[in-house]
Amino acid sequence: MKKQTLVIASLFTLVLLFVGGSYFYKNADHSIVGEKTSALMRPHAYVIGNPNAKTTIVEFFDPACETCKSFYPFVKNILKQNPDKIKLVLRYAPFHTDSYYVVAMIEAARLQGKYLEALEVIYKYQDKWASHGTPNIALIWGFLPEVGIDIEKLRDDMKKPEIDALIKQDIADTKTLGVKATPEFFVNGKPLVKFGFKELQALIESEL
Repeated sequence: MKKQTLVIASLFTLVLLFVGGSYFYKNADHSIVGEKTSALMRPHAYVIGNPNAKTTIVEFFDPACETCKSFYPFVKNILKQNPDKIKLVLRYAPFHTDSYYVVAMIEAARLQGKYLEALEVIYKYQDKWASHGTPNIALIWGFLPEVGIDIEKLRDDMKKPEIDALIKQDIADTKTLGVKATPEFFVNGKPLVKFGFKELQALIESEL
């Protein structure tokens, strides 16, 4: 009887520790502070929305990431609903094979004033050029003229050292911040602790 009571008491203690640990982790302040703050925001990052908005969403993404593609319209819709209150800062985490070159394409398109156009057409055809097992970024060249991008200029601009430096800075920042998967979101410096659409929306609304 004593042994049974001891087992029950041990299980009860473990449950309490788990629940308590989860509660404190969920409610703890995980905000990015100190020297990591500069790694979160860089002057070169592309910004969507009101640059003076009170609420800042920082998203680290990979253009070959399917989840990033699915979150893109979701976040844009939240921006549309709060045009003066939120801005989205886009950062790169090119973890997939050859994603570095896709990011270079997007940045080179930015020099033509076609950043969002390039990003959106790349997402639009992601299932064709980034299919699992057989990624082929060469296919992207055939999609970019659809949004009026000058391909020859793009090829030249992709070689610019400032684009290479920008991408390397973002990669370095993912390591500083511990970003290991995409998309990774931070809202006013607070990371999305539990990943999901509802959880992201709740975090954003808590910062409005």
